[in-house]
Amino acid sequence: MNTRIQEVLKKFWHRHGVEGGAFRAAFFDMDGVLFDSMPAHCRSWLETAHSAGLEMNERDVYMFEGQTGGFTINLLFRRTHGREATEEERKTIYQTKSNLFGRYNSGASIPNADAVVAAMGGLARVLVTGSSQPSLLGKVQQAFPDAFAPERMVTGLDVRLGKPNPEPYLMALAKAEVQPWEALVIENAPMGVRSAHAAGCFTIAVNTGPLPDDELWEQGADLVLPNMQALLDLLPELGIKQP
Repeated sequence: MNTRIQEVLKKFWHRHGVEGGAFRAAFFDMDGVLFDSMPAHCRSWLETAHSAGLEMNERDVYMFEGQTGGFTINLLFRRTHGREATEEERKTIYQTKSNLFGRYNSGASIPNADAVVAAMGGLARVLVTGSSQPSLLGKVQQAFPDAFAPERMVTGLDVRLGKPNPEPYLMALAKAEVQPWEALVIENAPMGVRSAHAAGCFTIAVNTGPLPDDELWEQGADLVLPNMQALLDLLPELGIKQP
């Protein structure tokens, strides 16, 4: 086994007070992990925010990624107006953003995401996303058939707090019926990494966006990788054998 990976795993297990273990579940974020949808999210968020007179830039989109739409809108309102958005404002703005996203999103998967998902077939796979957009959630079953059963999904419709709170990944642990040290998470966003780390999961950040790796390390990533191929190559070192 790769010595560096061995040390990372030992450190992770030590945090949980266990001598060693094997992963029994894999939790996948969606945007930027399964789908190359972040450019469309970025464009639609920026256009929506600017048309509503809200302050937002490209870095914000990638830093806020993973949070629910309502959380992001409230954050923008506090920044711009010093107050939270009303329910009607949140609904209207999120609908505008969703409509634009549906127009801009190509539906393309992240390269090698399908191979990674398939390689995790022997584990309990759970989708964990802050998104509640039907257009994107529906594409999961098309692009990754039978990988994520409806009862093995945690979406923006299911959570009260959402990422970066550990709530979504704690819900995933309950759905998969595993302990935190038995679950690995594949994330790409700082808020998602913080959420997974806070839930106690082994957190792998695949940096498919423009943010520097340090933004992911600082939120508690156990590993930061450049792409899904690197993760696929690493799976045997993590004790994951393809089914």
